[in-house]
Amino acid sequence: MKKILVLCTGNSCRSQIAEGYLRHFAGDKAEVYSAGVETHGVNPRAIATMKEDGIDISGHTSNNMDEYRDIDFDFVITVCDNAKERCPFFPSKAKKFHHNFPDPAKAAGREDEIMAQFRDVREQIKAYSEDFIKQNID
Repeated sequence: MKKILVLCTGNSCRSQIAEGYLRHFAGDKAEVYSAGVETHGVNPRAIATMKEDGIDISGHTSNNMDEYRDIDFDFVITVCDNAKERCPFFPSKAKKFHHNFPDPAKAAGREDEIMAQFRDVREQIKAYSEDFIKQNID
């Protein structure tokens, strides 16, 4: 079984959404983890926007990348430029991938405008995740 780690700055939004979709699309073909170079807790809006698409990430936890140093990952995906720049060296055969998604946690405005930005980023990550699994796991 392949092991995938998704890294972001705070492990609160983008990496959590990616973990949810990668698990969904991989099924039992991969173990998916997410972590941050820091931990900020799982963003309630990320949970809400994923719930709208039928995926429950309410049980996810915000983890620091140091917790996973002993796991031999096959893939490490960074989902923001900051995490890519601060990504640690993993002594493994892991193939590294990077895609800089906008940070919905930085959205401003009315609640409906903020949620619209969360939904937009969710859809971008969903498409990326489905494609990633098709190309690398299936």
